[in-house]
Amino acid sequence: MAPTVLKGKRSSGSPKPKVILFDIGGVCVISPFQSILNYELRHSIPPGWINHSISRSAPSGFWHRLETGSIPMDAAFFAGFNRDLHNQSLWESFYRSHHHHQQAKKHHPSSSSSSSSSSSSSSSSSGSDELLPIPPIPQIDGEWLFHDMMEHARAPDPWMFPALQKLKEDGRFVVAALSNTVIWPEGHKWAEKDFFSDPLRRLFDVFISSAHVGLRKPDPRIYQLALEKVNEFARANADSERGKRGGWGEGVRPGDIVFLDDIGENLKAARKAGFRTIKVGLGKAFEAVDELENVTGLKLAGDHPRIAVKPDFSAAKEAKAKL
Repeated sequence: MAPTVLKGKRSSGSPKPKVILFDIGGVCVISPFQSILNYELRHSIPPGWINHSISRSAPSGFWHRLETGSIPMDAAFFAGFNRDLHNQSLWESFYRSHHHHQQAKKHHPSSSSSSSSSSSSSSSSSGSDELLPIPPIPQIDGEWLFHDMMEHARAPDPWMFPALQKLKEDGRFVVAALSNTVIWPEGHKWAEKDFFSDPLRRLFDVFISSAHVGLRKPDPRIYQLALEKVNEFARANADSERGKRGGWGEGVRPGDIVFLDDIGENLKAARKAGFRTIKVGLGKAFEAVDELENVTGLKLAGDHPRIAVKPDFSAAKEAKAKL
């Protein structure tokens, strides 16, 4: 059954979009970042370190090269990924920044006080950087963590997935995906003969996979590619019932696209490309569904309770023993 039109729900300041462009991990399926946060908390690792070490290894880091399809997922990848997670210079700079942030929060609990004193605290602390004892770099099992992240990211998000299904049922929007992906090696339990035949991926009119096109977010070129592909689809289907309802005959311009992602730098790049954006918060996708209802004018929310997902503090040894 098609979703209900919510009268008066849609924001009046912006035109209705033609394309709803989704990220996959952390949007349509459970975020792998939840697994990362759980791992950090279980091992008393400062939250944010793992994401920092991955993101700061771009563009030549092993994670990034895997997501562009330029290297296979093999023993060499996992060895390289593990090295990226144990970069001493990155750890030292991260730890100093983390320490200063924690100190600022302790002495200036209000956001206004913290922001007003940030420059003075950083200048006063910069002289003591060399005196700050740096603890040993956290030891991380990169291969175990990678598989745990991917295991988490296979389950549909309980709030966003029903919204995606309802958008597809309604039909008037081009439903597309722009995702940083990996290709599983032959023989792996998650390997696929046809990547795009997956039940989730079949819901999309257009699916852009980083590992298949050789580009990954936030590279500006992948947003341009996304625009070209959704415009091509819209024009090719302009005379269909869906195309007539959605006004696809004039094609798709950047402002006709609403892009949902859970990573700030990906959203920033999308806005530079002219797309409209919605941030999907970790464990709180229901808030993004509310925004999506505003821009589409459709009732998209399902029945899942609006309770944010909380981190898992269970012991790491118990988690590993289950694998």
